Amino acid sequence: MGKFDEIVHVNLSSDKMKAYINIYALPNDEVPSVQDVKNYLEEKGIVHGVNEEVLEVVLKNRIFNQEVLIAVGTYPVDGINGKLEFHFDVEKDSKPTILEDGRVDYRNLNLIENVKKGQLLCTVIPPQPGKTGKTVTGEIVPYREGVPAKIPVGKNVVHDKEKDALYAAIDGQVKYVGGKINVFPVFEVAGDVDNSTGNINFIGNVIIRGSVLSGFQVEAGGEVEIWGVVEGATIKAGGNIIIRRGVRGNNKAVIISEGDIVAKYIEYSNVEAKNDIKAEVIMHSNIKCGGKLELSGKKGLLVGGDIKVGKEVIAKVIGSPLATSTEIEVGVSPDLREKFITLKKEISYIENDLRKAEQVISILNKLSGSNMLTGDKAELLEKTKNTREYYIQKLSELKEEYKVIEGLLYEKVDGKVKCYGVIYPATKITIGEASLIVKEDMNFCIVYKDGMDIKTMPFR
Repeated sequence: MGKFDEIVHVNLSSDKMKAYINIYALPNDEVPSVQDVKNYLEEKGIVHGVNEEVLEVVLKNRIFNQEVLIAVGTYPVDGINGKLEFHFDVEKDSKPTILEDGRVDYRNLNLIENVKKGQLLCTVIPPQPGKTGKTVTGEIVPYREGVPAKIPVGKNVVHDKEKDALYAAIDGQVKYVGGKINVFPVFEVAGDVDNSTGNINFIGNVIIRGSVLSGFQVEAGGEVEIWGVVEGATIKAGGNIIIRRGVRGNNKAVIISEGDIVAKYIEYSNVEAKNDIKAEVIMHSNIKCGGKLELSGKKGLLVGGDIKVGKEVIAKVIGSPLATSTEIEVGVSPDLREKFITLKKEISYIENDLRKAEQVISILNKLSGSNMLTGDKAELLEKTKNTREYYIQKLSELKEEYKVIEGLLYEKVDGKVKCYGVIYPATKITIGEASLIVKEDMNFCIVYKDGMDIKTMPFR
């Protein structure tokens, strides 16, 4: 077989998964047989994945003096990662259903998923093994093992290791939060929150089958669902707040949510949501939300009040034909805006205190120069100098923070106001540092910021 060393050249890829052959024509025009070449390849260590059909074609058609892929190894098949099979809806949405006639169904929201003790919540599917590979030289190529799924055991959930499944440990509401399954206990009020119940403060979720009357408070670590009306009351929740009817606030209601707020209507109230607010009508209320404010349904009305929204406002009607003052600021986080205003005030106060300290130091220095500085005054001078240094340091820190927040407020503002009906005069829209006061009806439009200006385009 020595002659094949001169006429057959074998090239191996760096990972040994591919082998190439280059056959040079024999001087006597002799063509080697398939078996001869296979035997030669084996001698060179190519023992797996040889394509005999390709080799036959090469020899039959005298494909000489060019490199041809002649062998391919078997690639490993990686194992499949373990996964979780949930037995409840992990994507519960607080968006109400819009009926065919344009009305919004706030009664059948089905937003809270309750479970019973012992109910199956999740099955853990183990990782699946893979298959080893083999190089063209016959070496085994290992596969990547599948990674087991993380067991998402949260509060009030037990893990049956034998069945590799998770079950509810108590009756309550199931919630998938932060990669863990939790079952929150539910406190339920059969009727109204009134003198018979007093104020409610509960660590989990609260369901109120009636209304919350004026002067009462409901605070929950989880979600709050109210089937009736909220009057001039205070509602605070660590999760979503769902009010199936609405809020008649009488300028006394305070509604604060760390999640979303959904209500049929909101009137004369102060409302804050970390995420989105959804309603059919909002009138004469102060609204703050970090996400989206959406007025949907047949009316889709937003009129009056001070509206601060982080992302966008969507409504059918904004303002009123009576030119009701309606102020909308969009595109900036309300919390960030408040922090900015607070910092500005704090800087002003410290600057004023610093000026007073400088005045005292100036007077005391003059006394010192006249040798009229007594022991008490000398001590006061030293203390005032220390106070001045504190003010200077504090002022420097606050101004640096102010500069950072100012940049965040104005560098990237992409908020929008989308109206699929009409925006009436006396509506003021602010996006970043730019403002627009509506002076005539604007129909079916999107209000947005372009550079330093506010512009409009048709709503599609």
